[in-house]
Amino acid sequence: MTTTTGPALDQALPITETGPATAARVRRRQRAKAVGVAVAASGVLYLGARAAGTDFVLTDPGATVSHPLILPEIIVFALVFALLGWGTLALLERVTRHAKIVWSVLAGTVLAASFIPVFLEQATVDTRVMLCLIHVAVAVALLPMLRHRRAR
Repeated sequence: MTTTTGPALDQALPITETGPATAARVRRRQRAKAVGVAVAASGVLYLGARAAGTDFVLTDPGATVSHPLILPEIIVFALVFALLGWGTLALLERVTRHAKIVWSVLAGTVLAASFIPVFLEQATVDTRVMLCLIHVAVAVALLPMLRHRRAR
Protein backbone atom coordinates (compact mmCIF):
# COMPACT_ATOMS: atom_id res chain seq x y z
CA MET A 1 0.00 0.00 0.00
CA THR A 2 1.31 3.44 -0.85
CA THR A 3 0.42 6.74 0.70
CA THR A 4 0.22 9.93 -1.21
CA THR A 5 1.59 13.09 0.27
CA GLY A 6 2.60 16.45 -1.11
CA PRO A 7 0.95 18.43 -3.90
CA ALA A 8 -1.28 15.60 -5.15
CA LEU A 9 -2.95 15.28 -1.76
CA ASP A 10 -3.28 19.05 -1.39
CA GLN A 11 -5.21 19.22 -4.67
CA ALA A 12 -7.44 16.29 -3.80
CA LEU A 13 -8.72 17.68 -0.51
CA PRO A 14 -10.47 21.03 -0.61
CA ILE A 15 -9.55 23.37 2.19
CA THR A 16 -12.50 25.08 3.77
CA GLU A 17 -11.92 28.21 5.74
CA THR A 18 -13.87 29.00 8.84
CA GLY A 19 -13.66 31.62 11.49
CA PRO A 20 -13.72 35.40 11.73
CA ALA A 21 -11.68 36.02 8.57
CA THR A 22 -14.17 34.12 6.41
CA ALA A 23 -17.16 35.78 8.08
CA ALA A 24 -15.63 39.18 7.44
CA ARG A 25 -14.99 38.30 3.81
CA VAL A 26 -18.58 37.10 3.36
CA ARG A 27 -19.87 40.27 5.02
CA ARG A 28 -17.72 42.48 2.75
CA ARG A 29 -18.89 40.59 -0.33
CA GLN A 30 -22.53 40.92 0.73
CA ARG A 31 -22.15 44.63 1.38
CA ALA A 32 -20.34 45.22 -1.91
CA LYS A 33 -23.22 43.44 -3.61
CA ALA A 34 -25.67 45.74 -1.80
CA VAL A 35 -23.82 48.79 -3.08
CA GLY A 36 -23.85 47.38 -6.62
CA VAL A 37 -27.57 46.61 -6.47
CA ALA A 38 -28.31 50.11 -5.14
CA VAL A 39 -26.34 51.76 -7.95
CA ALA A 40 -27.81 49.49 -10.61
CA ALA A 41 -31.36 50.02 -9.37
CA SER A 42 -31.00 53.80 -9.43
CA GLY A 43 -29.58 53.67 -12.95
CA VAL A 44 -32.30 51.36 -14.25
CA LEU A 45 -35.04 53.52 -12.73
CA TYR A 46 -33.51 56.66 -14.22
CA LEU A 47 -33.20 55.11 -17.69
CA GLY A 48 -36.74 53.73 -17.55
CA ALA A 49 -38.17 57.07 -16.46
CA ARG A 50 -36.21 58.92 -19.17
CA ALA A 51 -37.55 56.49 -21.77
CA ALA A 52 -41.07 57.16 -20.46
CA GLY A 53 -40.60 60.92 -20.85
CA THR A 54 -39.48 62.17 -17.42
CA ASP A 55 -37.21 65.18 -17.96
CA PHE A 56 -35.31 65.19 -14.61
CA VAL A 57 -34.89 68.97 -14.79
CA LEU A 58 -34.46 70.79 -11.46
CA THR A 59 -34.47 74.53 -10.81
CA ASP A 60 -33.48 76.18 -7.53
CA PRO A 61 -36.32 78.39 -6.24
CA GLY A 62 -34.22 81.58 -6.50
CA ALA A 63 -32.46 80.69 -9.75
CA THR A 64 -33.47 81.16 -13.36
CA VAL A 65 -31.17 78.48 -14.79
CA SER A 66 -32.35 74.89 -14.62
CA HIS A 67 -30.21 71.79 -14.22
CA PRO A 68 -31.05 68.55 -16.03
CA LEU A 69 -29.91 65.51 -14.06
CA ILE A 70 -27.93 63.00 -16.12
CA LEU A 71 -27.26 59.30 -15.59
CA PRO A 72 -23.68 59.73 -14.28
CA GLU A 73 -24.94 62.11 -11.57
CA ILE A 74 -27.60 59.63 -10.47
CA ILE A 75 -25.05 56.81 -10.37
CA VAL A 76 -22.42 58.85 -8.50
CA PHE A 77 -24.93 60.04 -5.89
CA ALA A 78 -26.20 56.49 -5.35
CA LEU A 79 -22.64 55.15 -5.12
CA VAL A 80 -21.48 57.85 -2.69
CA PHE A 81 -24.43 57.40 -0.35
CA ALA A 82 -24.28 53.60 -0.53
CA LEU A 83 -20.56 53.67 0.35
CA LEU A 84 -21.25 56.17 3.16
CA GLY A 85 -23.88 53.77 4.50
CA TRP A 86 -21.45 50.86 4.38
CA GLY A 87 -18.70 52.90 6.02
CA THR A 88 -21.02 54.13 8.73
CA LEU A 89 -22.15 50.61 9.54
CA ALA A 90 -18.54 49.37 9.64
CA LEU A 91 -17.59 52.20 12.00
CA LEU A 92 -20.60 51.58 14.24
CA GLU A 93 -19.72 47.88 14.43
CA ARG A 94 -16.36 48.85 15.87
CA VAL A 95 -17.73 51.18 18.54
CA THR A 96 -21.04 49.68 19.68
CA ARG A 97 -22.73 46.34 20.15
CA HIS A 98 -25.98 47.80 18.79
CA ALA A 99 -24.54 48.89 15.46
CA LYS A 100 -27.27 47.38 13.31
CA ILE A 101 -30.07 49.01 15.29
CA VAL A 102 -28.33 52.39 15.35
CA TRP A 103 -27.52 52.11 11.65
CA SER A 104 -31.09 51.18 10.74
CA VAL A 105 -32.50 54.20 12.59
CA LEU A 106 -29.85 56.44 11.05
CA ALA A 107 -30.51 55.06 7.55
CA GLY A 108 -34.25 55.59 7.94
CA THR A 109 -33.63 59.16 9.06
CA VAL A 110 -31.32 59.82 6.11
CA LEU A 111 -33.92 58.38 3.74
CA ALA A 112 -36.64 60.63 5.17
CA ALA A 113 -34.34 63.67 5.00
CA SER A 114 -33.41 62.85 1.40
CA PHE A 115 -36.94 63.73 0.30
CA ILE A 116 -36.63 67.33 1.52
CA PRO A 117 -34.45 68.64 -1.36
CA VAL A 118 -36.69 66.89 -3.88
CA PHE A 119 -39.57 69.10 -2.79
CA LEU A 120 -37.49 72.28 -2.33
CA GLU A 121 -36.47 72.27 -5.99
CA GLN A 122 -38.82 73.30 -8.76
CA ALA A 123 -39.53 70.23 -10.87
CA THR A 124 -42.33 68.42 -12.62
CA VAL A 125 -44.42 65.96 -10.65
CA ASP A 126 -43.03 62.99 -12.57
CA THR A 127 -39.45 64.13 -11.86
CA ARG A 128 -40.20 64.40 -8.14
CA VAL A 129 -41.93 61.03 -8.05
CA MET A 130 -39.07 59.31 -9.87
CA LEU A 131 -36.42 60.93 -7.65
CA CYS A 132 -38.32 59.71 -4.59
CA LEU A 133 -38.56 56.22 -6.09
CA ILE A 134 -34.83 56.23 -6.78
CA HIS A 135 -34.15 57.21 -3.15
CA VAL A 136 -36.41 54.39 -1.94
CA ALA A 137 -34.79 51.89 -4.33
CA VAL A 138 -31.34 52.69 -2.93
CA ALA A 139 -32.66 52.26 0.62
CA VAL A 140 -34.41 49.01 -0.24
CA ALA A 141 -31.20 47.65 -1.73
CA LEU A 142 -29.06 48.74 1.23
CA LEU A 143 -31.17 48.17 4.33
CA PRO A 144 -31.60 44.39 4.22
CA MET A 145 -28.24 43.62 2.61
CA LEU A 146 -26.15 45.75 4.95
CA ARG A 147 -27.90 44.15 7.92
CA HIS A 148 -26.61 40.70 6.87
CA ARG A 149 -26.67 38.31 9.83
CA ARG A 150 -23.87 35.88 10.56
CA ALA A 151 -24.52 32.20 10.00
CA ARG A 152 -24.84 30.26 13.24
